[in-house]
Amino acid sequence: MEKKYDVVALGEFLIDFTPAGSSDSGMKLFEQNPGGAPVNMLTAVSKAGLKTAFIGKVGDDMHGNFLIETAKQAGIDTRGIVVDDTVFTTLAFVTLDENGEREFSFARKPGADTMLCYKEVDADLLRDTKVFHIGSLSLTDEPARTTTFQAVREARKYGAVISYDPNYREPLWDNRENAMERMKSILPFVDIMKLSDEETALLTPFEDPKEAAEYLLGTGVRLVAVTLGSEGVLICSRDGSRKVPGFVSHVVDTTGAGDSFWGAFVSQLIRADKSLEEFSIDELEEFARYGNAVASLCVEKRGGLRSIPEESETFERLAVK
Repeated sequence: MEKKYDVVALGEFLIDFTPAGSSDSGMKLFEQNPGGAPVNMLTAVSKAGLKTAFIGKVGDDMHGNFLIETAKQAGIDTRGIVVDDTVFTTLAFVTLDENGEREFSFARKPGADTMLCYKEVDADLLRDTKVFHIGSLSLTDEPARTTTFQAVREARKYGAVISYDPNYREPLWDNRENAMERMKSILPFVDIMKLSDEETALLTPFEDPKEAAEYLLGTGVRLVAVTLGSEGVLICSRDGSRKVPGFVSHVVDTTGAGDSFWGAFVSQLIRADKSLEEFSIDELEEFARYGNAVASLCVEKRGGLRSIPEESETFERLAVK
């Protein structure tokens, strides 16, 4: 049966306040950037010309209204976004070091994204998508944690491929052990996943990307991508593994790099219209190169969602040998 959506994602939609210089009086200025890993991922899918929708919760405030409008502009169907006047839209304050690497401080006690209940979820979105994508930030707190598991079960029942990005943010967990346990708890449901080389030891007994990816394949995950920063990505499937080098970038802000890679990569999987077992490692390498091109352009601008390139820019980058 033909599905209406290519990718539906559930999770956090928030404001990243990113450093933007100083005021005349020397006070630090912050820029209001729309963010949240699942929505960054969907934006990359939308930029590849595919149909997307988001499920989540924002506050009935200036930030929530801004986020909904931003999602619409990115081509994401917003019918699954719940507006709640009892909670405030989640905020993240980001500081950047000289290499564009980030540290986060969150205003999320509670943030709207953690307060999504399953009865508020538009279940038609779960039943009518080829891929259902989640991250681990919806596993930090109730009721969003239970909602995430229920949504994954429903999407799977209707044949969706389950996509997962652990996206570890230390300040949002009460301790590392709890984070590891919860982040692993969703793995039995996962078909494809992306994690960073900094997250391998959180989800597996191994730090080494290849050992970690092979371990995850052994648990039942069918395709694993381990992002390696400027070195590119390691792709692993039942057909083998391959390291795919990245592109040279002038890095300004790494926010959204992994999300944009994954959205771009998944968009190519969907376009190929084959079952996961049918992909050769050569095909996956080609999709990863496309994803690397998108990520390499994303990091050259500030903010996550707004820095994800148009497909025409990606093709120009891909043409660079």
